Amino acid sequence: MINLDYKDGRSIHEQIEAGLKELIINGILKTDEQLPSVRELSVSLTVNPNTVQRAYKELEQEGFIYSVKGKGNFVASLSRANSERRRDELVESLVEITRELCFLGLEKTEAMNIIENIYSEREEML
Repeated sequence: MINLDYKDGRSIHEQIEAGLKELIINGILKTDEQLPSVRELSVSLTVNPNTVQRAYKELEQEGFIYSVKGKGNFVASLSRANSERRRDELVESLVEITRELCFLGLEKTEAMNIIENIYSEREEML
C-alpha cells in the first residue's frame, strides 16, 4: 500500500500523505472508502500513531479525506470548486517547474514524453 523510504528527504508523515494521495488520485482508493484506522496504519507501517494522525489531518485539510466522529476517515469526493482551485495551484507549480527544467537544459521532447507517459499510465489504469 504505502512504502516508506527512510533515506527520503521528506518526513514520514509527508511520505504517508503522498502515498495516500497517489492511491486516491489513481482510483485505487474510491470515494467514501474507509481508510485504515490511525492505529492500524501505524502498526502496519511501524510508525508512531501521531505521525499517521498528522498525515490524515493534512489530507483532510486539503480535501482528500474526511472524518466521521467515531467511524473513522474516508476518501472524499473532490468538489468541483476544490478540485478547480487545486488544479490551478498545480498548474502554477507545473509552470514554475517547467521553466526551471528548461533552464537546466531539459529538451522539450523529453518534457512532453514525461507528460505523455503519465497520461498513458492513467488511461491504462481506467
